[in-house]
Amino acid sequence: MGSFDVPLGDERAQLDAFVEECRGAIEATLAGLTEEQARRRLVPSATTLLGLLKHVTWMQRVWFEECVGGTSRRELGLVQSPDESFRLSDDDTVASVRASYREACATARSAVAGVSLDTVVTGHRTGPRTLRWVYLQVLRELAQHCGHADILREQVLAD
Repeated sequence: MGSFDVPLGDERAQLDAFVEECRGAIEATLAGLTEEQARRRLVPSATTLLGLLKHVTWMQRVWFEECVGGTSRRELGLVQSPDESFRLSDDDTVASVRASYREACATARSAVAGVSLDTVVTGHRTGPRTLRWVYLQVLRELAQHCGHADILREQVLAD
């Protein structure tokens, strides 16, 4: 079911549909690419297609496991800053980053299952937020990075 198939008035289902649509879209930008293509740097920053997927994995873990779940980044074994989350290690592959991404998405789904959008979550270092706010933040970041990934994929395939 796509985001346009969800009945109007069901805010939670609509938010879930939009988030899932973006999750699928950003992962799909790696489809059919070689390891070299997925790691290719085409901008001065550390942003690569594989790095974007690694970053949105980190981002979802921060918002759903830290903010909603209340477990600190240190306890989760996460890097502390967004910039660090784009960096690829020699061990990162399309398969390994995809597997981590899918696991983070599944964990995120579990973290919010049955939780009201009006629930105040307190695990983020900047203070309390409602679950609705967290959804909107995650959706904003996913949508932004989907756009980045689309452009990078187009550039990679044009070479």
